[in-house]
Amino acid sequence: MSTRGGGAARRGRDRRAEILPPPPGGPRFRRGEEPSVGVVGGGIAGLAAATLLAERGARVTLYEREDSLGGRLAGHPTRLTDGSPVTMTRGFHAFFRQYYNLRGLLRRTDPALARLTPMPDYPLRHSGGLTDSFARVPRTPPFSALGFVALSPTFGWRDLAALDARAALPLLDVRVPEVYERFDDVSATDFLERVRFPEAAHHLAFEVFSRSFFADPRELSAAELLLMFHIYFLGSSEGLLFDVPDEPFPQALWEPLGDYLRRLGADVRTGTEIREITPLDGGGAEVRTGAGADRHQAVVLAADTGGLRRIVDASPALGTSAWREDVAALRTAPPFLVSRLWLDRPVRSDRHGFLGTSGYDGLDNISVLERYEGEAARWAARTGGSVVELHAYAVDPGAERKRVQDMLVDRLHRIYPETVDARVVDARHEWRADCPLFPVGSHARRPTVRTPHPWLVLAGDAIRCDLPVALMERAATTGFLAANALLGDRGVRGQVLWTVPRAGRSPVLRALGALAGDRSPRRSAGRADQPGKRPVLRSSQRRSA
Repeated sequence: MSTRGGGAARRGRDRRAEILPPPPGGPRFRRGEEPSVGVVGGGIAGLAAATLLAERGARVTLYEREDSLGGRLAGHPTRLTDGSPVTMTRGFHAFFRQYYNLRGLLRRTDPALARLTPMPDYPLRHSGGLTDSFARVPRTPPFSALGFVALSPTFGWRDLAALDARAALPLLDVRVPEVYERFDDVSATDFLERVRFPEAAHHLAFEVFSRSFFADPRELSAAELLLMFHIYFLGSSEGLLFDVPDEPFPQALWEPLGDYLRRLGADVRTGTEIREITPLDGGGAEVRTGAGADRHQAVVLAADTGGLRRIVDASPALGTSAWREDVAALRTAPPFLVSRLWLDRPVRSDRHGFLGTSGYDGLDNISVLERYEGEAARWAARTGGSVVELHAYAVDPGAERKRVQDMLVDRLHRIYPETVDARVVDARHEWRADCPLFPVGSHARRPTVRTPHPWLVLAGDAIRCDLPVALMERAATTGFLAANALLGDRGVRGQVLWTVPRAGRSPVLRALGALAGDRSPRRSAGRADQPGKRPVLRSSQRRSA
């Protein structure tokens, strides 16, 4: 069931999506006043910040430690044993329709988003045999949640009646940032146990969310779980279906964006690791690499969690002691594995491009790449085979890697029996441990976009921004927020940002959610991006992205 040739991704936005206008200012820097800005990190966050700053006329230098752009969505060329040149990436990523700011970034080089192709379904299968599908679930809340219950073989009306209604009420009106004030001290697992979700539904509908953070739900903050429920179920009418790039990430996304940056005059330096950032008298900083040092009037630190900790630790003059402690407290999620197999025969034609799995001893999903990716489709058509990808998240750090890799293949054979007799033409295994972890009680001290230095801002999916965004969209949003902060301080107008509503969209559901109890904060929520100010958001009218 190939999804290729499906045309451009659907245009438009939820009519209740909200916008965050930037501070007022001029359209771009005046000639001769363009500041030099160093952007550290070439992932989504760094690319978003660098793109906006360069568009406004700043002299941008983008530093990326790896040899290619894209961060955790980067890729690299390799050659299979059959001689085929292919691209190995860090694995499947879903570009949900709620990712307004990420999609806005991609539109810089692909205005119609023609390089994204829609996935027709997002089935979730439990080892007990039950499978949930989202293809026919209505997109508009509350019919999305009701439709899921009506159509789901896993979560039925009896299960709904068995829930602890009062414990479940907070799901009906998730508010940001209040959800962190109320539920950051509770684990995702504890919250689901309080609500009395049936075990199968727990695995299929909610553990999938928590493991999207590459985390064990026993460690993950319940606030993040409730936020995901809001983003995908009751807060947005975009639903749970998504798009994927129709070619490997480098070719479809990052190489065009890198070329766009260079045309804007940006200096894009891949293979360049930052060793230290030293504040300068009068503002700005010296950014030191292995090749020398550059002076910038402003810096965007958009490294991953480990990179941010390392750079701050190596830069003793940065920040205050409290801020440095908050950065040092950031944690990285457990290791994850992406195994890609090139098989000498096809999987069955009715297999989905993506299948979420639960209860299979650590196998989290299976992708059949030729269903949507051009490079894999061409290889499969030429050889008569299939390209299959297996993911395992939150792997025990002490696990023997070969055993985990073999286990994933064994579970593939159980789920897709036609692969048992397939010969593996070649295989690649990517082991990584660089995703942020959002453990219980951590939100209050997460660093924000603003820092103790007016010339230094942070961006990335580990950075707090108090908007209902997550994963790749949090990276893109904080990247734009970081650029907006620097631009606004210098009298230049930044970019309008979009988000799903910051509270439940239905007055009836909000009223029911209020019955859950007092909404007053239990503790301080920590620093905001702009102390003493709350971003002004207003409802949008439907328009093209």
